[in-house]
Amino acid sequence: MIDTNNLELTILMPCLNEAETLAVCIKKAQSFLTKYNISGEILIADNGSTDGSQQIAKNNGARIVDIPERGYGAALIGGCNAAYGKYVIMGDADDSYDFSSLMPFIEHLRLGDDLVMGNRFKGGILKGAMPPLHKYFGNPVLSSLGRLFFKSPIGDFHCGLRGYNTERMISLGLHTTGMEYASEMIVQATINKYKISEVPVILSPDGRSRAPHLRSWHDGWRHLKFLLIHSPNWLFLYPGLLFSVIGLIFSVLLEISSISLNGIGFDINTLLYSAVFFILGVDLILFHIFTKIYAIHAKFIKTEKNYLSKINAEKCVLFGLLFMIIGIIITIMAFLYWKKMSFGSLNSQLIFRITIPAAILILLGVKIIFAGFLVDILRIKLK
Repeated sequence: MIDTNNLELTILMPCLNEAETLAVCIKKAQSFLTKYNISGEILIADNGSTDGSQQIAKNNGARIVDIPERGYGAALIGGCNAAYGKYVIMGDADDSYDFSSLMPFIEHLRLGDDLVMGNRFKGGILKGAMPPLHKYFGNPVLSSLGRLFFKSPIGDFHCGLRGYNTERMISLGLHTTGMEYASEMIVQATINKYKISEVPVILSPDGRSRAPHLRSWHDGWRHLKFLLIHSPNWLFLYPGLLFSVIGLIFSVLLEISSISLNGIGFDINTLLYSAVFFILGVDLILFHIFTKIYAIHAKFIKTEKNYLSKINAEKCVLFGLLFMIIGIIITIMAFLYWKKMSFGSLNSQLIFRITIPAAILILLGVKIIFAGFLVDILRIKLK
């Protein structure tokens, strides 16, 4: 009988039809607990296996928790919630990780780390253990983006072998059910300033004869989407600033006169596209504002008080009306010029240099006014 009140460690394995390799993984985990005299359990989070994996787990002394909701993340969240151990070390049940060599994780957890990640690139990736697409493109790119977006110290965002403080992990309220759970854990731990460390691990070819559950492009996209939607600065703000600055600079230069570079002339048509580029940048900046305000109230992105707290409908209406009035005045000037020409044909280069900025100012004013109302709507707290 397990004394559930004094267990130090739960070794957690998500399982979906792992009959070929489950027993060997459980035996390696048991040998680790015995060798280092660690009070622990082996927990199988079964995600609907139909190949007899549940019976194999029972026959080998593991505890099973059934997770009806399908998905890698769903299985691991359910397993974490059911764990008795103070710490959890999770790993795939395909024999690609050595469950008999977990002591580096325990050492870091005992020192007070909240999350201890394995790093396959530091430990070693044996021949045939990882597809070249994942090894040289997918994992390095996504891990680099994770470090860039969130200033995370982790070098291998998708290592399946990792340990954590159970109570601290549950308090994060992780919720993604798919493979992107691997990224969510690191992102949320980083945002919440958890103590995170890495240890080298070796990745071996898995022992299954069937294909893995991982779908390279589909799951890669889910990881990328997760990283982007949790980093509105990189998704919206920085591209928006870039587009608006480039568009504004070219618009101002082309308002003054046409530009010639290496014999190529840029004039009214380029002015129109520059103006559109500027508006696109403004739209992205507004998306950033909306997202950040929503994130503050939804509490899925932690943020300090900043300029967002000063944005409201009243200020946006004032600024929006100002831009609209300026645009309308310029439009009236263009109309009076047209009247002066007896409403006949006009010099397109001259008139477009008046009407394009007028139209942009009116459009910008309308956007800012309605953006202000949306900002206040997003701040409404529902009971």
